[in-house]
Amino acid sequence: MGIVEEAHNVKVLGTGNRFIVLAHGFGTDQSVWKHFVPYLVDDFRVVLYDNMGAGTTNPEYFDSERHSTLEGHAYDLLAILEELRVGSCIFVGHSVSAMIGAIASISRPDLFVKLIMVSSSPRYLNDVNYYGGFEQEDLNQLFNAMAENYKAWCFGFAPLAVGGDMESVAVQEFSRTLFNMRPDIALIVSRTIFQSDMRQILNLVTVPCHIIQAEKDMAVPVMVSEYLHQHLGGESIVEVMATDGHLPQLSSPDIVIPVLLKHIQLDIEPTSFQRSYPTFQNSEASSTNTTKSEASTLMKMEADL
Repeated sequence: MGIVEEAHNVKVLGTGNRFIVLAHGFGTDQSVWKHFVPYLVDDFRVVLYDNMGAGTTNPEYFDSERHSTLEGHAYDLLAILEELRVGSCIFVGHSVSAMIGAIASISRPDLFVKLIMVSSSPRYLNDVNYYGGFEQEDLNQLFNAMAENYKAWCFGFAPLAVGGDMESVAVQEFSRTLFNMRPDIALIVSRTIFQSDMRQILNLVTVPCHIIQAEKDMAVPVMVSEYLHQHLGGESIVEVMATDGHLPQLSSPDIVIPVLLKHIQLDIEPTSFQRSYPTFQNSEASSTNTTKSEASTLMKMEADL
């Protein structure tokens, strides 16, 4: 095992000929995919890894300068793929890892067959003509709460993020992985994520992107997914699931797993001249593929709220 594999706790499971990479978001680790992996191992070689800063990683490998940018994490991803000699892969990124995958794909589009972006946002802060869901004061309060009493903050944040109460198994699991993070590292990573603005690079992302979103997510409003869809440089599709919370693969695996498998198996139909809102055949009743007219109505409704 090389140094990169060791640092990121890389695991490769399955016996298939194709690679699929599963990347987790803030406050979790590769275990967040535990419900999903069994559905992949017969057909794929499944690559799991931990983002630097996760509670399962060695803090000595955390570089506060390198890992205070999403680009630094993207370099980590490319290093993992290089060390494993992955020639191409389907990349499934949750939350911040979707943006990390997008950045990596700009440098090496040949490595990515498609990006599947789950609960992803290019910017969390509201801006002129952009609704990210947070004001700067909201984020300042979040950072202050983390700095003052990290454990208490985790107890408050976990139910909000997952969309349940502390009795929920999913909330307890997210609380566990949040607690595992070293508080000072968690604060650095959270600042990096919540203060990031990746809007300017979206048009450089040319690989197909499948954007998957819960209809209720405290961190990522639905209209953010529509923004991604409108501004990515390649073909993209949005699917909104009838789920609640920022970690649907943990809280609603019965709904999310069929949706993920569908997007893994099926490709976006190419369009000519301009990007449209393509749809798949036989969509699940529990989710919706957004059409252009529906997207316009949805964005207007959310802007009016």
